[in-house]
Amino acid sequence: MTDPAETVEAAFYSAESTKNWREDLKIFGTNSIKPYLTEAPAIIAIFSRSQIQQDSDESAPKKTYYPIESTGIAVGFLISALHQLGLASLTHTPRPAHFLNRLLGLDGSYRPFLLLAVGYPRHGVHVPKIARKPLSEIATFR
Repeated sequence: MTDPAETVEAAFYSAESTKNWREDLKIFGTNSIKPYLTEAPAIIAIFSRSQIQQDSDESAPKKTYYPIESTGIAVGFLISALHQLGLASLTHTPRPAHFLNRLLGLDGSYRPFLLLAVGYPRHGVHVPKIARKPLSEIATFR
């Protein structure tokens, strides 16, 4: 059976992505096949929510503020904590990712944010060397 995330990726690589996007990804050697999604010992599905149903008698859901930003910050802390435990992680952001809602039985108030593959690092894995921009290109000091 084909992985739902790989199905979304196949559509992206075959029709939705631009030529420039695919060129930019070449350094990573990536394509629609994502074996880490089935080989990783753990996959953490991370969602954000902009409205949360209240437990009280009030019928209107409670609005949350900055759900995307807060989720991103929380994921950063999670990745850092996993790294401190000696675990490696790899983010995966299939778009659209609403198949995750169906797969996990979650209603539309949960917005898929990313999948995080987690496990111990393999020996001999190739990590591409990417040059960083000089500080002068990304910061201004006065």
